[in-house]
Amino acid sequence: MSLPRHHLELLAPARDVAIGREAVLHGADAVYIGGPAFGARTKADNSVSEIASLCEFAHRYNARIFATVNTILHDSELEPARKLIHELYDAGVDALIVQDMGILELDIPPIALHASTQCDIRTLEKAEFLSYVGFSQLVLARELTLTQIAKIRAAIREDVALEFFVHGALCVAFSGNCYISEAHTGRSANRGSCSQECRLPYTLVDQNGAVVAFDKHLLSMKDNDQSANLRLLIDAGVRSFKIEGRYKDMSYVKNVTAHYRQLLDAILNERPEMASASDGSCTYTFTPDPSRSFNRSSTDYFANGRQGDIGAFDTPVHAGLAVARVTRIAHGKIEVQTLDEHDSLDAKEGEVVLSASAKNPDDRHEVRTSKYVDSSATKELDAEFANGDGLTYFNGRELLGLQVNVARRVDNLGHWQLEPNAKVNELPGLKVGALLHRNRDHAWEQTLAKTSSERRIAVTMVFAETEDGFSLLVNDGRGGIGRATLACEKNAAKDNAKALVSLKENLCKLGGTIYNVVADDVDMQWSQVFFVPASMANTLRRDAIAALEAERAKAFARWARFQATEPLAAYPSDSLTFLANVYNQAARNFYAKHDVRMIDAAYEMHQEAGEVPLMITKHCLRFAFNLCPKQAKGVQGVQGQVRAEPMTLISSGEKLTLNFDCKPCEMHVVGAMRPQILKSPPPSISNTSTLPVTGAAIKFYRKSTATLD
Repeated sequence: MSLPRHHLELLAPARDVAIGREAVLHGADAVYIGGPAFGARTKADNSVSEIASLCEFAHRYNARIFATVNTILHDSELEPARKLIHELYDAGVDALIVQDMGILELDIPPIALHASTQCDIRTLEKAEFLSYVGFSQLVLARELTLTQIAKIRAAIREDVALEFFVHGALCVAFSGNCYISEAHTGRSANRGSCSQECRLPYTLVDQNGAVVAFDKHLLSMKDNDQSANLRLLIDAGVRSFKIEGRYKDMSYVKNVTAHYRQLLDAILNERPEMASASDGSCTYTFTPDPSRSFNRSSTDYFANGRQGDIGAFDTPVHAGLAVARVTRIAHGKIEVQTLDEHDSLDAKEGEVVLSASAKNPDDRHEVRTSKYVDSSATKELDAEFANGDGLTYFNGRELLGLQVNVARRVDNLGHWQLEPNAKVNELPGLKVGALLHRNRDHAWEQTLAKTSSERRIAVTMVFAETEDGFSLLVNDGRGGIGRATLACEKNAAKDNAKALVSLKENLCKLGGTIYNVVADDVDMQWSQVFFVPASMANTLRRDAIAALEAERAKAFARWARFQATEPLAAYPSDSLTFLANVYNQAARNFYAKHDVRMIDAAYEMHQEAGEVPLMITKHCLRFAFNLCPKQAKGVQGVQGQVRAEPMTLISSGEKLTLNFDCKPCEMHVVGAMRPQILKSPPPSISNTSTLPVTGAAIKFYRKSTATLD
């Protein structure tokens, strides 16, 4: 059993159980969360008992909990992982998100398995294979286009669901195929310890040594935002819409989850043949707006084909929305004018531009360095400032920040006086005309720090007269029914209208539950109007709701693991390089069963001494700087002059070679593992934790001529 084809699932992240609960309350149909080990976010661990409490909470709404066991496993970790999976299953977890194929060879319970994005599912053949070996849901590569997704949907098993990231940070590399962190720091991205080398500044040099870009964050991507593509994704076959962010804070999860809940609900209203994957509807105390949470500006990446501006080259951090310009600096204070009709946002270029009347060259300089502004952002006319706001501005290429200690409104025309938490004359580059952005809205954060959503399941009621008293039936509209009876004396009402109103009011008092009902949804079935004391109505209501809760819990169906098809599906290739991340004997056995004859060790085994692709990515720096041969094709005077010669990335003296594979339109970032890391033991729990060590070290055949027995 898996996600039904007519259900749409909003899947939200949770760093901890408290955030997981809020994700459910803000509209998530499912939540993914890390356990105490083996999750691809090492600082987002949770105990099994905490996850059990989250499962119990979520299941009341028919929402699901997925646990991440998505690192590659050393042989010494197979047994601890097996035990953990049993514990997670006993805790009520609905599915595991996994990368290591060795898990499929372990003695684990019949829990549903989802193939992580770390499995690098970007080809039809890979997706088809995984759909036949036991996975009920596939997390597709972020780089896929809508057309590619549709082709995968048509090729795989009908009962296997497709999951796609719709929001959050983007890894520049194909997931599972990034080894820069391991090569440079010994921290494996495949084991949840990525050092984010992609967010560092680099200088790009061409084949002749000329500098193409200096000290830019050239491997840093904008953040993913598929808000405008949800209907197209549904048409392509996606059913699970995933929000990235297991390191993000609670306000981010609340805000972004609510945003996509509203978008999906609007689509569900248009398409009655589809349904939400869980129960209940949400009401919010705020207006969801993803641009107000952490972001690096936004892109829909490759969903609609290659885009010209997907990089966050200026800064890898959250600059915030443009809100004001500095008009005066004096006496330790900053006077500003909020953006108005004289400023505009160029949606095409995504940069702030001045009106034609602007004469100050400094203004133009500030404008040119502000291209990170989200093209989907709208102006905040007469923005309200508050004590505690965080503001940013550019000083050349450097993004700087300040906190507002005191904010005073000067007038109702958008003029404010701001007193920062630092001496104004010590804020480098801050000057009249500077464009200010807000990356922390204190009032907004305060709103989200409080109770900001209520999720209720609508029910109907039937109050009926029985032979010896009354009964109450509560129906959740999805098969759940709770019934209670009360034997009592029946007395005719003296005031029919008053008695009826009072009874319905008492029956509708569901404030302490997860349900709600309106008086119009209470059906009265009696021969006459009776007087029913509040105590009797309350008893019937409590007993009927308790019966409904018990019935819903009993009816909740756990998903079971899909069985591999017989005969076993053959892997698309008979050989695997280190890019397959085979790190243990169980994974090796898995691939051998599926007709793979040659297997290289995972990069983390420290057997690749020479230069190899440390990253493979669809992001192309030649394309980004208009140096792509395909861009020059057909351009008079240019055609044939541009070739995909290698280029070089330089950061802190470290050089990486860029090779360009133009047929699949990919860039390979090539380098070697640092000697001290190469000589160190392969990472495992034996040298990183106190968990028990079991199992023998795996022996790999390094030569491509070696075959399996």
